[in-house]
Amino acid sequence: MSSAATDILQLDRPFQAVLFDMDGTLLDSRAVVERVWRDWAASHGRDFAPVMAESHGRRTIDTVRAFAIAGADAEVEAKKVEAMEIADVEGIVAIAGAAELIARLPSHRWAVVTSAGRELAVRRLTAAGLPIPKNMITAEDVSQGKPEPEGYLKAARLLGTTADQCLVFEDAQAGIEAGRRAGSTVIAITAARPHSFEAACPSVLDYEHVRFELA
Repeated sequence: MSSAATDILQLDRPFQAVLFDMDGTLLDSRAVVERVWRDWAASHGRDFAPVMAESHGRRTIDTVRAFAIAGADAEVEAKKVEAMEIADVEGIVAIAGAAELIARLPSHRWAVVTSAGRELAVRRLTAAGLPIPKNMITAEDVSQGKPEPEGYLKAARLLGTTADQCLVFEDAQAGIEAGRRAGSTVIAITAARPHSFEAACPSVLDYEHVRFELA
């Protein structure tokens, strides 16, 4: 359900709030993510491709646990990865139209829901030249990461509404599933995807190609 790069997706219903994933959705951090996970995979004798695929849209701790390194403490390993990510922000840029869209939204009507930790989220948003949101749900705020809907449900409550009244922007299958399970309308952003991406929801290249209104 993707649209051509020149198409504009017009959403007919108004929304109470807008919820954004961060990596791949508000900003393109592919170069950093690939560098860090490639190094981690190599250091543990793991193939990079499945590690990278597993990491997309998920919390670091969940990715580390998925590969069950013998004799390694998953929480310690996750902290190592997060430290590497915090130290490396080279090449991070905002998705086209993201800054302009955020600037038009009242601060109490939007939030970021990310699988990254808070420190990393602030670091990457700053590197991309995007504002730090008043409302943000990070890895520390949930007991279950995406594709579980907990983060989106919490963000909606934080904004004083319900998830079914929220528009969610995502780029990963895990996040899309989380938004849908929360009951939100989900739009996939494809600008940071290096290959074709057929999501189970409408998709647009970036924020210059979608129009919607707040209720």
